[in-house]
Amino acid sequence: MSKAHQFAEAAAVLYDEARGTTEHPDAYVTQAVHSGIASADTICIRRLGEYSATGAHDEAIALLGKADKGLAKHLVRLLGLKTKAGYSTSHVSNADIEAARRAHLSLLESADST
Repeated sequence: MSKAHQFAEAAAVLYDEARGTTEHPDAYVTQAVHSGIASADTICIRRLGEYSATGAHDEAIALLGKADKGLAKHLVRLLGLKTKAGYSTSHVSNADIEAARRAHLSLLESADST
């Protein structure tokens, strides 16, 4: 959980700058993605006794789906934003920022309460 919280805290620092500006929107979403991935791993470890260590997104989504189908949609959303935020020349939108925020916080809260 410490990794999930580290990424969430970094995202929180960037959040106000990312909304409605060109300052750090991709960095915010990238931190939110990493927070969500670490939270998903924690949920899987605590509920299933395992996590996806291969880096394969489809495998991680399927495993989280076994632990909680409702939470898997949040990981799908975050992983869908990962390439745009981390590798594309275009910036994420305000809608992407808000979607990433909702998704990573849902996963973080669930991991904290699991």
